[in-house]
Amino acid sequence: MRDVISCFSEHAVRVHETACSSFVSQSCISQNLTPSIRNAVACQYKVILSSQNHLLVTLTWCRNHKGQGLAITIDDDPSTSFKLQTFSRLFSKKKGSKSVEYNGFKIDISWDLSSAAFDSGPEPVDGYFLLLTVDSELALVLGNLAHEAASKKIKNGATVAKFSLISRREHCSGNALYSTKAQFCDTGAAHDILIRCVGVNERIKQPVLSVSIDNRTVMRVKRLEWNFRGNQTIFVDGLLVDLLWDVHDWFFNPASGFAVFMFRTRSGMDSRLWLEEKAAQKEKETIEFSLLIYASKTP
Repeated sequence: MRDVISCFSEHAVRVHETACSSFVSQSCISQNLTPSIRNAVACQYKVILSSQNHLLVTLTWCRNHKGQGLAITIDDDPSTSFKLQTFSRLFSKKKGSKSVEYNGFKIDISWDLSSAAFDSGPEPVDGYFLLLTVDSELALVLGNLAHEAASKKIKNGATVAKFSLISRREHCSGNALYSTKAQFCDTGAAHDILIRCVGVNERIKQPVLSVSIDNRTVMRVKRLEWNFRGNQTIFVDGLLVDLLWDVHDWFFNPASGFAVFMFRTRSGMDSRLWLEEKAAQKEKETIEFSLLIYASKTP
C-alpha cells in the first residue's frame, strides 16, 4: 500500500507542474498594476524552552500615515504587550532593551533598528536585529545582524531554545494584486506568492482569481462573483497546503471590502481540511504554518 501523502499528491496541484504561461490570456503578473501595499504584518512564533514549556510570541509591524511601529505580545496576553512608538516614519527608540514578567518567566527584549532598511512594507528587510530571552535562555533571534548579538549572549552562558514561525498575517490595500513571500517549513525555501484578481477593479463581467507560486500558476477561479469562496489543495516542498479564499465582501459588502486568502500546511496523514481539525490538539502534536492575507481594494 502506498503512503497516504503519495495518494494525496496525485490530486494536489504541484508547484512545478503548472506553468504560468499556460494561461496566456490572463498573465499571472500584471504589466500595468502595482502590487498592493502591506500596512501591517503580524508574525507568530512558537518557542519551545529547554524546560519544554511553550510560549507564543507575536510581533506586529505596522505602518500608517503617522509612521511605522512594532508591538510584541506573549501568548496573546495584553498585559505583556510592548510597543515601540514611531514619529515621522522613524522609530523613536531605535535601539534599546525592555524586561517584562509573565507567568513566572523573566522576558528580556533587545533590539537595534538604527540602521534598519525597509521596502514597501512595514517590517525591516535588512540592517537590524531583535532578540528575546526567557529566563536567560535565548528564545527568539531575528534580523541579519542578530548573529553577533546572539553570540555575545551565548558566550555569557545563555542556552538556545527552539522556535518556529507558525503564522503570518498580512493586511494589504490597493490594487487587487498581492505579492508576498512564504516559507512553508523550516527546511524549505522561501517562495514568491502572487495573487491576482483580474476584473475586480476593471469592471469585467466575469472576474477571475489566479494564484501563482514562483511564477507558476497553482489555481485559477473563473466567475469569481459566484465562486467567491472555496479551497484548493496544492503540493509544495513535499507538503500538502490548503489554499482557501473568501472574496464575498468585495462583491456583496463593499462598505468593508475585505477579502481573505489563506495558506496552511497539513499532515499527509490527515484527509480533512484543516478547518475541520481540532486545532488545539494539532498544535500540541505538530508545528504547522499558516499565511493569512487580509486584502482591501482601497487604501
